Amino acid sequence: MVLVALMWSIAGVVTRQLESARSFEVTFWRSFFTVLSLLAILPLWQGLGVFRKMPWRNRAFWISGVCWSVMFTAFMVAIMLTTVANVLVTLALGPFFTALLARIVNGYRIPGRTWFAIAMAGAGIAWMYGGQTDFGSHLGGTLVALLVPLAGASNWTVVQHSHAQGQNIDLVPAVLLGAVISSLVTLPLSLPFAATPHDMGWLALLGLVQLAIPCVLSVLCANVLKAPEVALLALLEVIFGILLAWLGANEVPGPNVLTGGALVISALVVNELIGWRQRSCR
Repeated sequence: MVLVALMWSIAGVVTRQLESARSFEVTFWRSFFTVLSLLAILPLWQGLGVFRKMPWRNRAFWISGVCWSVMFTAFMVAIMLTTVANVLVTLALGPFFTALLARIVNGYRIPGRTWFAIAMAGAGIAWMYGGQTDFGSHLGGTLVALLVPLAGASNWTVVQHSHAQGQNIDLVPAVLLGAVISSLVTLPLSLPFAATPHDMGWLALLGLVQLAIPCVLSVLCANVLKAPEVALLALLEVIFGILLAWLGANEVPGPNVLTGGALVISALVVNELIGWRQRSCR
């Protein structure tokens, strides 16, 4: 799971190496190369019959695929609009959105510690952006980035709801479906292509190493690790991503971003650790 977080975190520093590809074209090529990678990985992992087993008639499977496509698309567009640190800290709000949506859809009770953590995270986000003199220029990217944790929360809630009703969704084929949808939606918005051969190499790396492989590994990890462990280890993406963008692209995070981001991460870590301890004591 640490390796998964590290592979996820390379997106920011890699996109800063691109010469000509921008916005939707970056999204298209990353999703396209993810499709190619998964078409090779899935049969090797689950056998040649994996595509026959995909639950094409399952509504939850399609909803999950659409959620993945939103995450793939919004993440790359946001990375092109604002700083890597802003995007990654915004993505860290995912567990809170999941808790809220689970309360609304599945009726799960949200503990007081989670409400407190949500308030602390909100304060961290406000502090992070409150001190930015160019707040307006980052607002669009932040709003787009918010779609990622919202889609992730929807995805997780749909999967949980389906499992509660006795349905099991194979998340990896849903990732493939999401990548296909993302490619089809962003293709007309990407034309005419401007990516150079240099760009194509980096984008192929993103499709294989930053999405396809870690998504498969994360599903395997989720079958072994407890949910709080997965959530805590996934937070390493924020730390790795900011450091890589700092070292590899000279994208230095400001003091407000570091302070606000630390508040968001701390709120999430404390919430997960308390919850983990309470479940262990039962």
